[in-house]
Amino acid sequence: MTISRQGAPFTLLIVVPTLNSFKYLSRLTLSLQSQTFQDWRLLFVDGPSNSDHRLWLEQFCSSEKRASWIDQLPSNHGIFGAMNQGFAAARPSDWMLFWGSDDWASSADVFTEVFSRLELASHTGVFPDLLVCRGLYVDQKTASPTRISAFQSPGLLRASAYRRALLFGSTPPHQATFFGPGARERLDSYANGFRLSADLDYFLQLSQQNGLCVQCLNVDLVHMLSGGVSAVQTKLRLLEVYRAYRRAFGLAWWFPFLMRYVRRVFSLLP
Repeated sequence: MTISRQGAPFTLLIVVPTLNSFKYLSRLTLSLQSQTFQDWRLLFVDGPSNSDHRLWLEQFCSSEKRASWIDQLPSNHGIFGAMNQGFAAARPSDWMLFWGSDDWASSADVFTEVFSRLELASHTGVFPDLLVCRGLYVDQKTASPTRISAFQSPGLLRASAYRRALLFGSTPPHQATFFGPGARERLDSYANGFRLSADLDYFLQLSQQNGLCVQCLNVDLVHMLSGGVSAVQTKLRLLEVYRAYRRAFGLAWWFPFLMRYVRRVFSLLP
């Protein structure tokens, strides 16, 4: 299946930063290989992993021709530095996903569903820059769902509505957001200086771009294990969230900051 925009094929690039995490990757890769949508590529950007992990990457990429891996450059620090190498590797027609080693697709036909909706939108002349779906967090020990990560109700958001949603504390779930060619033309990398919240900063900075178009879909795209590094480095995350909102909203930073965590509390209620 190939999705087109004005005659040009759309393809999917999934970028996965790794560091000694090969024990998690089989679930991710199996969820991709079972997809009814076939036009995807998988790029691992590997930090200085051990030999067992590197051997796994070599063997998998030899057997799956749509997969490849590259070394993370020393100048590209942290997980978002690895993701910036993914940005640089994208083709002009690519839609991009950024997943962690412990993420996996929710079903075998979820990419087909998403890109079919993109194809329908293209027939009406709508070419979104971001496609935002939902993500489901799963408890690592019990394998039970803990919470849904979502942005807005299904529909199309123009630039002003997207920025207003961010002002009221909503944020697109990073692993459930497809970054389209239009988004990358406007902003093609994560900012330096953020270890945990460069994704929030990216979405905020993008909101200042004219003509932005964001399509929200009622699709559960990805399953994600809860309890990652950002969940335990609370002080650093709060500081970076403050910085991101201050960069985007100036002295009004406190309002989206407060609303973000009010929303988080309500999302955890039964």
